[in-house]
Amino acid sequence: MSRVVHFEIHADDLPRAARFYTDLFGWTITKWDGPVDYWMIFTGPDGTPGINGGLIPRRHPRGEADAVIAFVCTVNVDNLDASFARGLELGAAVALPKMPVPGVGWLAYMKDTEGNVFGMMQPDRR
Repeated sequence: MSRVVHFEIHADDLPRAARFYTDLFGWTITKWDGPVDYWMIFTGPDGTPGINGGLIPRRHPRGEADAVIAFVCTVNVDNLDASFARGLELGAAVALPKMPVPGVGWLAYMKDTEGNVFGMMQPDRR
């Protein structure tokens, strides 16, 4: 099997996207010192479940045939209601409201400030 080891978020406004994810999830996002405009996303300490990623400029405007179509990443949260409300405060839009996933937890989807869909999951600890 092959596992996902890195993710990338495409954005029209990288500083705005970095603020959104830092304020919502507490991620650390820093501009890379390399030869291209790339920002590193650290989602948590090494040795804990999860992966890190990157923030990159969107190469083509949304709606164009060459725009990136990506699959959704879901972020584990302790309190879905609070995280969903915070996302709305930060400028996110509802993609799919909170729904139960029997035996797993609660799931919701939002669109970030750049129009990307992401998920949030609150596990059912029972």
